[in-house]
Amino acid sequence: MIMPKGQQLLLPANPVFIWGSLLSAMTLDMLQNMALWGRAAWQPELLALVLVFWTIHQPQRIGVAAAFVLGLCMDVHQSALLGQHALAYTVLVFLAIGIHRRLLWFSVPSQAAQVFPLFAVAHALTLCVRLLAGDDFPGGWIALAPVLEALLWPVVSVLLLLPQRQAPDPDANRPL
Repeated sequence: MIMPKGQQLLLPANPVFIWGSLLSAMTLDMLQNMALWGRAAWQPELLALVLVFWTIHQPQRIGVAAAFVLGLCMDVHQSALLGQHALAYTVLVFLAIGIHRRLLWFSVPSQAAQVFPLFAVAHALTLCVRLLAGDDFPGGWIALAPVLEALLWPVVSVLLLLPQRQAPDPDANRPL
């Protein structure tokens, strides 16, 4: 693959860092759900955001099976309908795998605009499953969650790519 002009060559991603970031995002989501306000409809799902990021950047390591298992963990934690998050995360990862090659050619703000529909579809699926199960409509604030996730995309991209941008042996004569 020919790299776009001006793009830095990245080091390989450490699998421990990948899984650590996914587990950290799941922990932050769980802590966010246990906060004073509980699970608000407008809150972004950090696990979904990190899951999509690693699916796009490392599709050979993170896939539909990982999304399904992490979704089941979130369902159990939230006492939600079993499979609700698992369905949303698997569809989210499937769609991310479909666009991962094309997406990496764009700048980070353009990537954020292109992953927004993926997050919107995942939240719409979750909402449909909840409504079909007889839950109440959470309100119009639910439309804010995918917007916040898309706005967080540049932050997550910078933070999760930092270890790969480090030079293995920094030297004054080797800028890589």
